[in-house]
Amino acid sequence: MSERPNLDKSLDSAAFRSYYYLKEELVAFCRQNGLPVSGGKLELTERIAHFLDTGRALAPSAKSRPGKARVGVITEDMAIEPDFVCSEKHRAFFKEKLGKSFTFNVAFQKWLKANTGKTYREAVAAYEKLQAEKKKGKTTIDRQFEYNTYIRDFFADNAGKTLKEAIACWKYKKGLPGHNRYERADLRALPDRQETENREER
Repeated sequence: MSERPNLDKSLDSAAFRSYYYLKEELVAFCRQNGLPVSGGKLELTERIAHFLDTGRALAPSAKSRPGKARVGVITEDMAIEPDFVCSEKHRAFFKEKLGKSFTFNVAFQKWLKANTGKTYREAVAAYEKLQAEKKKGKTTIDRQFEYNTYIRDFFADNAGKTLKEAIACWKYKKGLPGHNRYERADLRALPDRQETENREER
C-alpha cells in the first residue's frame, strides 16, 4: 500500500485527486499558499488542483452588483441568467409555478447554477424531477460525503459487521490511491481477515 503523500506544492493535480484529504487539510493548504479558504470541499479541491497545475489561483467569478437585477419579470421562456442568485423575485416565480411548498433546496440551487442558459420552464421540470427522486430515495450523495456513502455500502455488503470494522476499512481505503468507494477487497484491513489470508499463504 503506498503512503498518502503530504499535501504540498510538489504534487500535481492528478496525484492530489487520487488521494483523500480532510477539508481541514485543504483549508490549511489554501491559507499557506494565499488561496481563498471559502466554499465546500469540492470547491476547495478544484481551487487547489488548478493551483498545483498552474501556480495561480482560479479567477473569481463575476458577481452581480447589489440593486442591479439582471431580470425583470421572469417568464418560463427566459434563460437562467449567469451567476444565478436566489432572490425573492425568483422565489415568487417558482412558488407560482410549483406551489407554496417550494423551497430553494441545495440540490435545486446546484442545478440552477450548473444550467445557466437553459429556460425557466426547464428549471421547473428539473425541480419536479428532483423532488420525485427524493421521494423515491434516489438522491445522490455529494462527493464530500464519501465517508457516509462508504459506510452505507459497507453495511449493505456486511450486515453482521460493526461500525468500528467499517471505519477501519474506510481508513484503509482512503490511504490508497484511486477512488474511495467500498469494495469487498477492503475487508483485508480487518484483523481476522488478515489472519485468514496469512494462514492461506502458508
